[in-house]
Amino acid sequence: MSLSFSLVVCTYMRPKAVVSLLESVALQTLYPNEILIIDGSKNNDTKSVLSEKTFSNLKYFKVDEAHRGLTKQRNFGISKVSSHSEVLCFLDDDTVLEPNYFESVIEAFKSDGGITGVGGVDTNGNRWKQKKVGVIYPKSKFYTIGNYVIKEGSRNVMRNYFGLQSREKPGVMPDFSHGRTYGYPFTNTLHDVDLLVGMSFSFRRIVFENIKFSTYFEGYGLYEDADYSLRALKYGRNVLSTKAKLAHYHNDLGRPNQYKYGKMVVRNGWYVWRVKYPKPNLKARFKFHATSLLLTVIRGTNVITTSEKQKAFTETIGRIVGWFSLLWNKPL
Repeated sequence: MSLSFSLVVCTYMRPKAVVSLLESVALQTLYPNEILIIDGSKNNDTKSVLSEKTFSNLKYFKVDEAHRGLTKQRNFGISKVSSHSEVLCFLDDDTVLEPNYFESVIEAFKSDGGITGVGGVDTNGNRWKQKKVGVIYPKSKFYTIGNYVIKEGSRNVMRNYFGLQSREKPGVMPDFSHGRTYGYPFTNTLHDVDLLVGMSFSFRRIVFENIKFSTYFEGYGLYEDADYSLRALKYGRNVLSTKAKLAHYHNDLGRPNQYKYGKMVVRNGWYVWRVKYPKPNLKARFKFHATSLLLTVIRGTNVITTSEKQKAFTETIGRIVGWFSLLWNKPL
């Protein structure tokens, strides 16, 4: 017997993306019992395009300024979910699902009652490859799990060099916060993690009935998913299902400018670090700030090494301002 589940999609000024997502939902082997579209757009384009389509079990909500913003819209969606739903699934509006996505998510929940959070995996951002016989993969430049390997990006090569790399598996937050963000190879298995990505995560009723998304994360809400995932661990396990696949197209519409993004990377990163580790030791504190500084320097070099020089420069300034602001104005 399948679990009753709802889908909540929060959107802002992305009518075409929402339709693409819903078209992939329509092809699912297991269809949601209800779909809630929470629209914070400042125009009626999304409402108009959805009125021209027919998607089963769909409920549309247009929210006003008071409820606009990702965290507010997600909390609004939670308040409208059917009392019969046992699982609530969140998806970003710029994702497209593979046909068995929901079937794989529900299968993960049914496999163990202790699993209360399930995340999916991004197919167009996955760089894992199977190891080749006879090839040597230096640990300073490659990360391996079983028979799979991924090439480290420049920032991780530098972290390895300076001894600032996490010893935890991807998705597990170390005591200095900066973990690995590689995901996992597609082996159709479940992996225990701390952090689930907001583009694709789902929770049992015991979680979404008892916790809401933090009001600290306003507007774009960078890392609000990490905060929610960490607090959800109070009720059970979070797992990543490598069978639950989707493509994430990272639509730029509605995203903040790079300066604000840079500030949020540091300040919101500090916030979620303290959610799991409210009293880190001196070594963990040093590694958090050393890693933040190293990543800022690396981002700054992109002013020279990439074509998007303006974005790299403004984000770097945002990171620097965000880091210094921690001295007198900590998020908690």
